Formats: sequence, structure tokens, C-alpha cells
Amino acid sequence: MDWNKLEVLLAVARHGGFSAAARRLGKTQSAVSQAVLALEREVGQPLLSRRAREVRPTQAGSLLLEHAERVEAELAQAGRKLSALREVRGGRLVIGTSDTLAYYVLPQVLGAFRAQHPDVELVLETRPSPANALALAAGEVDVAVVTLPLPRGLRYRGAPLERAITSEPLCAQPEVLIAPRTHKLARRKRVRFAELAGEPLLLLGRGSAGRDFVDRELARAGVKPRVVMEMNSVELLKRMVELGFGLSIVPALAVEREVQAGVLAALPLTAASDARRIGLLLEAGGAHSRAADVFAAQCRAVLSPS
Repeated sequence: MDWNKLEVLLAVARHGGFSAAARRLGKTQSAVSQAVLALEREVGQPLLSRRAREVRPTQAGSLLLEHAERVEAELAQAGRKLSALREVRGGRLVIGTSDTLAYYVLPQVLGAFRAQHPDVELVLETRPSPANALALAAGEVDVAVVTLPLPRGLRYRGAPLERAITSEPLCAQPEVLIAPRTHKLARRKRVRFAELAGEPLLLLGRGSAGRDFVDRELARAGVKPRVVMEMNSVELLKRMVELGFGLSIVPALAVEREVQAGVLAALPLTAASDARRIGLLLEAGGAHSRAADVFAAQCRAVLSPS
């Protein structure tokens, strides 16, 4: 049924007649009558009882009006919710990121967003950066904060992933080699990937952007890595290095406290590829929500270099 005709029926019932409904709706009395007649033809029975100057709903009319009032209420509620979303006064924002970025990078962004938009429900989903990019393309998250570059060749529904998402670098995220303070490399100012030949390495699991970066750089240096442990947590990697199980490569921002405390040595790495960066991912085509736009702006304000 056409909502415009139901709206006319509601107006006639509420205002007690065709003339009053026409004035209320800004229509001619003839247009109002024709809308009601069209509805009556559609349902196959009278909806209004017309007696002299009195217009009252029939049993069928009362039934239809009951449902029309529910539709009206639902549409009004939808309008209020849409207005709230537009003004970022409500709704839900799902953010995809990694454990490391969630812990070391996003708290300041999330705090600033929450202070300005306390009624928006924030949901944080953590997974490796490539998985977050695919989740964004699939509509499972609204925005993603990841480590760039993403592994080459990622595809979504058979097409290159970059057709489904936009990628925006925000700030540098250098990787460092971490070692126990007593290790022979700990006093070096910088380390080349070629010098890691034969060293026991503790690395992130395959499928993460960090592991893709390390594998690519080791291959460029002609090093066949001696990987003794794989895990999906930078915090576990740091702890295993502290205990002397080997060396690891992690984001510099994740070991600042350990370096200051003298627990680990963090050594810059000479890499052949472009430096790694923290990046912002949004759905391509501008179909993202107003809350996603506001969160993206907050990320730029906090993380982009001035």
C-alpha cells in the first residue's frame, strides 16, 4: 500500500472529515477523496462510513488505521534516528584495528571522540591489518586503523581490494629489532637485515602486515630466516625476547617503556622498502557514516604530523 494514501486516511480519521484533512495536508478535497477511494478499491471494502457531515472508520478502516499508526510511528522513529546519526548523537561505530595499535595508538583518539560524541556506541574489533582491510570491504567494520603498506595482491570478491576501500597514510611507524641488553647487537646504532642470518627469530604469525614486511625485507637481503617461534601478540614477542629465546622485530612505539627501563635494546633497521606507516581505511565511494567521517577526522588531527 502506498504510504501517501495511508497518510490521507489517517488525516481524514483524525480531523473528522475530508475538508479538514485537505486543509491539514495542503491538498484539494477532491485529491483526498480520490486517495481514500483508491485505498478502498485496493482492499476491496469500505474504509470510511460517510453519513451526512460525519465520517467514521468502518471495521476494516479501524483495522487499517491501527496498522497505519504503527507505520507512522516507525517512520517517525527512523527519522529521529537518522537525524541523530547525521548529527553524531547516536548510533554505533565499529572500528577495526590491531592489538598493538589499539593499545598504543588509539586510546587518545578514542578518548577525544568519546568526549565529543558520548552517545555513539564504540565497538573495537582487533585482528591483523590485512584482515581488517577485508572486513571493511565486507561491511563488517565502519572504519579501520591499520599498518601500511598492506600485503600485495589482496582481493575482495575476485577484484583488487583497493577498488573497495580507500587508504590514507597518517604517520610513520618504524620497526625496530629488539634484543636482550646482553646480546652482541645491543650496542649497535643500526642493524641491517642481512646481519640477522643465523639469528633465532621470534616473529608475528603469517597473515599480518608486520610479518609480510619482515619476510619481504629478509628475502631482499638474501637471508633465509631461522624462525624459532611464531605468535600473534607483540606483547608475547617482547616477553620471549626478554627471556632470551631470540630476537624479534616490532613497532618502535611498542617497546618505549622496556627500552627506558633497560629491559630491552631497540635497534633501528635499515630497510630497502618504504617506511611503514599507520594508516586510515574507509569504504570507497563515500558511503560511510557521518560517525566514521568524524572518527577519521579525529584520527587525522591526533596522528597526522603537523
